Formats: sequence, C-alpha cells, structure tokens
Amino acid sequence: MRALLALPLLLAAGPAGDPVQDLAGRYYRQFANGTVSGEKYTGEDIVEIVPVTPRAAYVRLSLDFFNGHVCGLYGIATVDRDALVYRDPRDPGEGGKPCVLTIRRAGAKLAWNDAEGSCQSYCGARGSLNGELPFASKRAIRYLPRLKASRQYREAIEEWRTGRAVNP
Repeated sequence: MRALLALPLLLAAGPAGDPVQDLAGRYYRQFANGTVSGEKYTGEDIVEIVPVTPRAAYVRLSLDFFNGHVCGLYGIATVDRDALVYRDPRDPGEGGKPCVLTIRRAGAKLAWNDAEGSCQSYCGARGSLNGELPFASKRAIRYLPRLKASRQYREAIEEWRTGRAVNP
C-alpha cells in the first residue's frame, strides 16, 4: 500500500536528469577584480559544456581570481549519477593524486568541486577549482564550430579516446 502511495510522488518528480544535456551550454559572469598594487580590472569566469556522446561532454573552465591569478582546465567529463566528472589522464607524480573535478547543478547554481584538492596545479596561487556560477547565466554556445576546431577541444577528444595525456 505504501508503495502505491509513493508512486505518484515519484512520477511527479519526473525522470532522472541527463547531466550531459541538462548542463550543456556556456556559463559566464563578469565581476570587479584587482591587484595588490590597487589596479582595478574586470574579471570573468567562463564554463563551457559541450555534449560529445550521451554519456560524455567536453568541459572547459576559465576562471579569474585576484591579482591576475587564473584557473584553466579542459577535458572530457563523463556521467556519474547526476554529475559530470573529469578525471585527468596525466600522471600526478609520486605521491600525488590525479585531478578529479565534479560538475553538477546545485539548485540555482552550476557548481564545480575539486574535493581532494588534486586539481590545484591548474590554478594560480589564489585560484581554486571549487566554485559556482548562476545556472541562469547559461546560454547556447553560438561559436560551436570554432570551439570544436580549437586545440583544446582536439586534445581533449584525443586524450579521451586514447586514455593517454596529449601533453603529459
């Protein structure tokens, strides 16, 4: 009887999300930024997510931080439940952990998380691959042919297909 009562609630919730299609797009924000010398400039954060297969997407993050520090990462992320997870094919070196970055929708935000701190090598001293952008900032990628012709996209596809880093 309880199972029958729960069925309408499950149906009302709708089907489980498809992270590749649900997250696909370009997320963007500009913000006031500066340097330790007092200079002011406009920083910007950009996240691009492009479907490659039903279970994989190209992701690129370009994030600005104080004093000109940046984080930049690109590669193919695969579906893991409700998220896209990027696993770096590069050897992290002795004692290091490979970079694992999770990207998912968290309410009204697109959130990314480097839970182990293993992706820090992709960031400057003040940067971090833990952050979020408003989900409402999502737009269609109007420059898809140019993006797919980029060196970063081609390298990401090659690494994903071979399982080996293009630039170790």
